[in-house]
Amino acid sequence: MAGSDANNNPGVIGPAPTMQVGLRAGVGKLPAVAAAGGNRRALSALNRNIIGAPTYPPIKQCDNKNQPVHRPITRRFAAQLATNEVFVNPKQMLCEQELKDESQDISIIDAEEEDFAFSEPMFVQHTEAMLEEIDRMQEVEMEDVASEEEEGQDSVVDIDACDKNNPLAVTEYINDLYTFYRKSEVTSAVSPRYMANQFDINERMRGILIDWLIEVHYKFELMEETLYLTVNLIDRFLAVHSVVRKKLQLVGVTAMLLACKYEEVSVPVVDDLILISDKAYSRKEVLDMEKLIVNALQFNMSVPTPYVFMKRFLKAAQSDKKLELLSFFLIELCLVEYEMLKYPPSLMSAAAIYTAQCCLNGSSQWNKTHEWYTSYSEEQLLECSRLIVGFHQNSGTGRLTGVHRKYSTSKFGFATRTQPANFLLLT
Repeated sequence: MAGSDANNNPGVIGPAPTMQVGLRAGVGKLPAVAAAGGNRRALSALNRNIIGAPTYPPIKQCDNKNQPVHRPITRRFAAQLATNEVFVNPKQMLCEQELKDESQDISIIDAEEEDFAFSEPMFVQHTEAMLEEIDRMQEVEMEDVASEEEEGQDSVVDIDACDKNNPLAVTEYINDLYTFYRKSEVTSAVSPRYMANQFDINERMRGILIDWLIEVHYKFELMEETLYLTVNLIDRFLAVHSVVRKKLQLVGVTAMLLACKYEEVSVPVVDDLILISDKAYSRKEVLDMEKLIVNALQFNMSVPTPYVFMKRFLKAAQSDKKLELLSFFLIELCLVEYEMLKYPPSLMSAAAIYTAQCCLNGSSQWNKTHEWYTSYSEEQLLECSRLIVGFHQNSGTGRLTGVHRKYSTSKFGFATRTQPANFLLLT
């Protein structure tokens, strides 16, 4: 303090007195260490430097025979004492009696000189054991999942995983779209007995018309969607409007004109359709029939046809080109047949793909992935599939051979050469 020297003489400014720390360590005394530079502080001095921390007396630890054991105090242990976070091994419980003599022999040892390791608390041991058990269970579960994936019989493949980065595939909405299609196919379906309301035409004439339109569609090189929409428009119109026999072909070419306007980029001109009809109708008749059809259908052209389901179900089947061409060959055979109107487009498409797989593989290949994306089991498809096998057997005979001739070309992979799945008729 100013005004005093080292001997408490007033008026003299001198250095502060040096604090001597003398602690007994076994025998003898440790040399005094200056406060400045490399000093070691006693535990009591360390505790007083911690703000708000109470001063703890030295801790005496007992061994298994309840005998006092001197324990060196490191800086780490001193800090734990100051914050009251000392954990001890249950086998070495601390003595309940606290030592009241603060002059107890305590050796100050630096943490770097002796790395004293505490035993792990019991709750830490339990936690580690529990984590090891959880890891072991997870490994077993992963092995089970891997074995199931190897079997492949109960797994459903995500067919849209490869198109996640393709915005044109709309993978975020694809399932919602097909849910909507499944609902719409019910409301847009026609009665399978609508021919009973026609007085001048029958189902045989309808078959001849559609077989001819398939050839026209092939010669004009139109898109596949156009053919399916054409057949849909014809059936929906005939279900609500009576037509005389000589106007049936006019209904067919006009329906194809409307489908082209809806699906095609380049639409055939009216004169081409008149020419393909051997000039049986005039331009005015075609345009008048066009007005009649769109008004009868209330301009509703957006309906789910078998084509939209074929593309989705073929993707679920992970098809190659051979399976794809054979499936389309079978579904076009179904378009000609009037009796197939009793099946919704989704079921007919799934049955065509199922039948094509049976033709190529010689056995049933319908798995969980097919069922998931088509919503049809193998049992639900068998009835329709047996009819398709019959159409396949007779595709090259009779008068309605337009589909057979189309798929007998190299462009369509000679799909007609594939043998029918006759074994399905025996099940």
